[in-house]
Amino acid sequence: MPDTSSSLHLFADVLARVHAACRTLAAEASWPEGIDFSRVVVEPPRDATHGDMATNAAMVLAKEAKAKPRDLAEQIAERLRTDALIAKVDVAGPGFINLTLKPAAWAEALRTVLREGADYGRVRGGSKVNVEYVSANPTGPMHVGHCRGAVFGDALASLLQFGGHDVTREYYINDAGAQVDVLARSAFLRYREALGEDIGAIPEGLYPGDYLKPVGTALAKEHGDKLLAMSEAQWLPTVRAKAIAMMMDEIKDDLAALNIRHDVFFSERSLIETGNNKVAETIDFLKAKGDIYEGRLPPPKGAPVEDWEDREQLLFRATAYGDDVDRPLIKSDNSYTYFASDIAYHKNKFDRGFAEMIDVWGADHGGYIKRMQAAVKATTSGKGSLDVKIVQLVKLLRNGEPVKMSKRSGDFVTLREVVDEVGQDAVRFMMLYRKNDAVLDFDLAKVMEQSRDNPVFYVQYGHARGHSIFRNARAEVFPELPDDSDKRIAWLSESAVERLSDPVELDLLKRLAIYPRMLEAAAAAHEPHRIAFYLYDLASEFHALWTKGRDLPYLRFIINNDADLTKARLAMVQGVVSVLASGLAILGVHAPDEMR
Repeated sequence: MPDTSSSLHLFADVLARVHAACRTLAAEASWPEGIDFSRVVVEPPRDATHGDMATNAAMVLAKEAKAKPRDLAEQIAERLRTDALIAKVDVAGPGFINLTLKPAAWAEALRTVLREGADYGRVRGGSKVNVEYVSANPTGPMHVGHCRGAVFGDALASLLQFGGHDVTREYYINDAGAQVDVLARSAFLRYREALGEDIGAIPEGLYPGDYLKPVGTALAKEHGDKLLAMSEAQWLPTVRAKAIAMMMDEIKDDLAALNIRHDVFFSERSLIETGNNKVAETIDFLKAKGDIYEGRLPPPKGAPVEDWEDREQLLFRATAYGDDVDRPLIKSDNSYTYFASDIAYHKNKFDRGFAEMIDVWGADHGGYIKRMQAAVKATTSGKGSLDVKIVQLVKLLRNGEPVKMSKRSGDFVTLREVVDEVGQDAVRFMMLYRKNDAVLDFDLAKVMEQSRDNPVFYVQYGHARGHSIFRNARAEVFPELPDDSDKRIAWLSESAVERLSDPVELDLLKRLAIYPRMLEAAAAAHEPHRIAFYLYDLASEFHALWTKGRDLPYLRFIINNDADLTKARLAMVQGVVSVLASGLAILGVHAPDEMR
């Protein structure tokens, strides 16, 4: 089990108390040895009127305890009622246990936020994880659809790192196969153009965008007109290598504009290099396991008969590992299928020490998941796991109207154009402000608004407002309030936070207390969008409390005739600022001290 940082956050603390109560009961009632308590969780109840926390302990332990869940819940509740932290315990439904905590618990939760600072909610001691994301074909600039997968994968990697995992960010370069040969032919056309030839309209089947003009110019500068005298078989490898290298440089530049940098760029072509053919090795490995055979496939469902070739071919026994049909590995021209290369690639990941793999794919790859997960099971003998996260399409709008395509790209809006127009922060936050498998409407005008309807502005404004309160407090009450974050937190840690007793203050403290539990759940589900949702809710409660203070002076953060209460409220503001900064950092979004 991973260890939380220096002290338990509130949910972990209460979970430890529930575990202790269950273990005491187990000893008293002579439950069987070796009961797994890891299935017992403590989480916020779906209905806030039911209490502060809820546990499933009785539901998941009833079988081992040989008791009815409701009866077991009453027994566990009886022990929890004696806990000094817990004010009230209720048993609901078939055996859920709802807990209401004493107000002092929330004051202590705030002290934990201040004590932990940037490490609040951080976990240490997780597993080694490979997150492969973007992996766009190096055939052109990145478009806005790639942008979503890039941001999602990067935020997921950061979330897992914060959750204690040893994460490697990886990009798989699809530099083998027919598409990069089309790229090379398109670049060769631009090479001829750079030499002064009138190439006319770009032929059907080649890439039409202007982005290949610099490649043609570079080839002309490097080779002069020498390539013109060669056959395609001779010039193709040279042109292909140059085009791929220049496209990858551009892709890396585009990603850098979003502050995305990968640890590993893995070449597909390296898997089939002469003398080091990892695809052939992988096929031999699977053959030895009995997972490959010669056979015929039935016609694909829904496809025209003329598109299906009835022949004996090399097949991977995917159905033995949960797939719907077995899968071909070699085409009729004796070249490998994409799937064969992908099997070898994922086996390579496992061989590099990654038993846990996460792939981020585009919306059009959903039908590929089962076969790839089957391949990972087969090549790792069940020791490896693959979670595939599908990122749905982005609809780019301006004031509700679809945005026209880019002239430079030929048929799409580039990632760089969007980042240059609205900024890195807006792009990153909004790409995560919807679950990854839902279509996202991205309105370029909306994300520039300074209003509550613009989530990234509203969250960043929450952080800036907190710092504005510190500046005002320094001017009006506490000239000694440190400007330096660490010194300010140390100074505020001495405040009487138990004076924070108004219901709206307690609600805000409860929101802060749930942050580590939310991160834990988001990391387990591989869903970084939960952080964006949480940050918006936290900022909303903070802004609402500030607004109430305008109408109700006793709720203001700065009370001129009560220094102790002011200091306690500044500690609460610091808690909000710290958590907003932490969550934004995981998402790769800046937390400004001022908004201009």
